[in-house]
Amino acid sequence: MSWPEEERPRERLLSRGPLSLTDAELVAILIRVGFKGTSAVELARQLLKRFGSLRAMVEAPVLALLEVKGLKGAKAAQLLAAIELARRVAVPTKRRELQIKSSGAAAEYLRDRLRGLPEEHFRVLFLNRRNALLDDALIAQGAVDSVRPPLRNIIARALQVNASALIAAHNHPAGVAKPSDLDRVLTKDLLAAARPLGLTVLDHLIVGEETTYSFADSGLLDDLS
Repeated sequence: MSWPEEERPRERLLSRGPLSLTDAELVAILIRVGFKGTSAVELARQLLKRFGSLRAMVEAPVLALLEVKGLKGAKAAQLLAAIELARRVAVPTKRRELQIKSSGAAAEYLRDRLRGLPEEHFRVLFLNRRNALLDDALIAQGAVDSVRPPLRNIIARALQVNASALIAAHNHPAGVAKPSDLDRVLTKDLLAAARPLGLTVLDHLIVGEETTYSFADSGLLDDLS
């Protein structure tokens, strides 16, 4: 199908500005072309439908994006580059000026990143000795109650950024911020893996729709230690 030039996303962006485009149309400009029988806009719609929201797509691991039919090679590279640029812009220019000194501050920082997602996301904040944020990493994502982040990936990332402490966090899409038995086991295993390296686990936060649960504030972190 040949669209009138004024209806094409790229031309409309240049003539009317980016606010005139939908999320799918903006993504379509990044991936440029679709594949046989599927336009770039339709491919973009499929991407957003698959991940549930624009934020979830941006937060998705690289391998999850590469599994999408038609998103290979240059298209994948362009989209991933744009996502990474957006992520870097969102991080404070002077990252070390962002200090997270309490569970409340961590919860406030993480709520915007974890609330409202259709799947469970497991993130880790890596901090230095002054509690300054060194890195904010999405470690794993998946269906509800199925996320088991590889502990080796968390430890490897901590060593890579020379972190002294970390705060783990994940969301409960169902909305209830209450630790499951699996959450308790994971936290205990993370504490055990971090201890020999002198790496402090400051907290494990569970973000629900309305509330946030802190393993540290509840005393459960000490119990599991």
